[in-house]
Amino acid sequence: MIEVVFVIVVVGILAAIAIPKFSATRDDAVITKAKSTIASIRSALSSEVQKRILRGNYTPISNLGGEAGFGKDLFDFFDGDATGNRVLEYPVKSCKDAAATGCWVKSGNNKYKFIMPPSIGGEAVFVVNNNRFECEDPDSEPCKLLER
Repeated sequence: MIEVVFVIVVVGILAAIAIPKFSATRDDAVITKAKSTIASIRSALSSEVQKRILRGNYTPISNLGGEAGFGKDLFDFFDGDATGNRVLEYPVKSCKDAAATGCWVKSGNNKYKFIMPPSIGGEAVFVVNNNRFECEDPDSEPCKLLER
């Protein structure tokens, strides 16, 4: 019987150590996914600008498509033109509701907000400006975390 109690105590101690580590790992995965999305958007934006220059079209890209609201597709078409070129082959879904974290929301015509996981907190607002996808406040902690 003492062996069973000893095993339960050891499992409890291991669980107390492992559970916080797994929680942090999940948040790291969410941040890595956001970084990957940002890199993909920037790459697509750069490619689209080059295509437009080769066609003699110097019109700046004003937004990356998508609708404001929850559960909507984001980063679907350049300039919101559903017949134009896609930003991402498979658009990102916006947050499912106002309480969701670790997801994107369109917050203006050319603004996209990433809501950080609860352990980090805050949000990073990205804007489409001068054919670039940039963090609005590069000195904020969420922006630093996503852009390093």
